[in-house]
Amino acid sequence: MDSEQVSALAAASGPESLLERAYTDAVERVDDPDETRARVLDAAYEQFSRMGVQRSTMEDVARRAGVSRITVYRRFATKDALVEQVVRRELRRYFDRFLIDIQRAETAADRVVLGFVSSLRAIQRNPLIGGLIVAEPDWLVPSMVSDGGRTLAVVRRFVAGQLRREQRAGNVPDGLDVDLVAEMMVRVSASFLAIPSLVIDLDDDEQLAMVARRFLVPMLDG
Repeated sequence: MDSEQVSALAAASGPESLLERAYTDAVERVDDPDETRARVLDAAYEQFSRMGVQRSTMEDVARRAGVSRITVYRRFATKDALVEQVVRRELRRYFDRFLIDIQRAETAADRVVLGFVSSLRAIQRNPLIGGLIVAEPDWLVPSMVSDGGRTLAVVRRFVAGQLRREQRAGNVPDGLDVDLVAEMMVRVSASFLAIPSLVIDLDDDEQLAMVARRFLVPMLDG
């Protein structure tokens, strides 16, 4: 990731959204040196994935982590804070995985296709985030959807940064409006995640790739 993407995030006004913080973590490669905290996060991830957020308690997480309830509360003051940190860590892993996945592609078109498929697959099939989107959207909607477009803007800046790289490498036209193209690509992806499709099977990677090649790749032509 290049410095302009980091700068764009730093320039954003107001408090950061959950996705912004996760993205910043990924950019800066933030690692947690607290082994007990990481252990609690691992346990919370497993607990929330298995039982959901609303049916899980801090005591459940402590029991699964093999620590006391006090230990959990010392690191996470509230259940909401714990949920946020678990989701944030998963979103960071998503950004990391995305960048690894697109490195396998040889052309800009292939990177668009692979990025589209990778994004939907990573989020929808994530036991925690995918499950929350479907079963308990109230835990994610306030931070990821009902935020005045901030979350979408973060992902749009990320995609636009990738497209600018393609421009500098001569892989897409210099006159391409990368911000507009990125906006459209992100909105298409977000719509599939937010609204189930009766036409496109989101579990079929080949069908998703076809959609990307037919409708997203042509956007690279300007």
